[in-house]
Amino acid sequence: MRLTILYVPDCPNVAMLQDRLAQVITADDVELALRLVDSEELAAELGMTGSPTLLINGVDPFAEPGRSASLSCRLYRDEMDHLAGTPSLTQLRRALDLVAAPDAALADEENTGVEGECCAPTEDSSRPSTSLDEWRARTAPHDPACRAVHRAILRAFATTGRAPKLADLDQIATVHRTTAEKILADLHHSDVIRLDPAGQISVAYPFSATPTRHRVQLASGVEVWAMCAVDALGMPAMLAVDAVISSTDPANNRPVTVTVEHRHHTWDPPTAVVFLSASAGDGPSADSCCNDLNFFTTHTSAQAWTVAHPQLHGEILDPATAQRLGQRIFGALLKHDPIR
Repeated sequence: MRLTILYVPDCPNVAMLQDRLAQVITADDVELALRLVDSEELAAELGMTGSPTLLINGVDPFAEPGRSASLSCRLYRDEMDHLAGTPSLTQLRRALDLVAAPDAALADEENTGVEGECCAPTEDSSRPSTSLDEWRARTAPHDPACRAVHRAILRAFATTGRAPKLADLDQIATVHRTTAEKILADLHHSDVIRLDPAGQISVAYPFSATPTRHRVQLASGVEVWAMCAVDALGMPAMLAVDAVISSTDPANNRPVTVTVEHRHHTWDPPTAVVFLSASAGDGPSADSCCNDLNFFTTHTSAQAWTVAHPQLHGEILDPATAQRLGQRIFGALLKHDPIR
């Protein structure tokens, strides 16, 4: 494991960080180096967002989305939400453990001859966000009858919070000389919607007919449920409305709220991120990945959750990236039929 402390001249907290690292480092194969940073250009190149910044194998485990490179003094919030010049012993120990756990698992796989999987995208592999984006584009209905019924389903959820009645959809289908039952079967087959065993609409991405972890309060007062974090972020863009998204971090059950006003997103806490499962696009979303696309209060919390669920692979998205993904997937579904 390679540790690097990035610091500016005369930083008063470097010695404290070194001391705390000495207390939590237990492995023998840890290399610790100090790197003086004396220009904004070098800070940007190395990823220093204040002094001191700790890199573990070249990655800042305490990075905050939206924070830019800086030569200023860096402050950290500990587990009691107190400000300090360095991460706490608990935070440092957790960060080191998160990095050590995957390394140990990989070593075990190499020793047993088992080929391991890597959740980090390479230059030759597709990022989960790209896969989900492309897959959604492929499954969007193009047939006029399917498209008309699909839009009616989305409008019903947006205006009532519930799926429409079959009789209402039949009126639309009749205009196209078909039946709602047939169209719903086609939409289900393409995973545009999901039907329950009784043939009722249980999912119409981004909406869920039953409560989920992600509640969305629309400006109209209608309360709806999203299938996943990305779906929740896509709703305001699709409906062209303000909204408040309320969710919880599955790792610690703490709340995450995203308030959307005039297309501006405010995240609470501002350190929140989204985990995107690599299985997105691999079969029906409701079954393959929706339960795994969640909000987390911090990058560290998301990392801890993925370590605790080694069967899951994917990527952690910062707020801006998650917002853009939701907008790309759902923003144009009702482009010519906004609900305000």
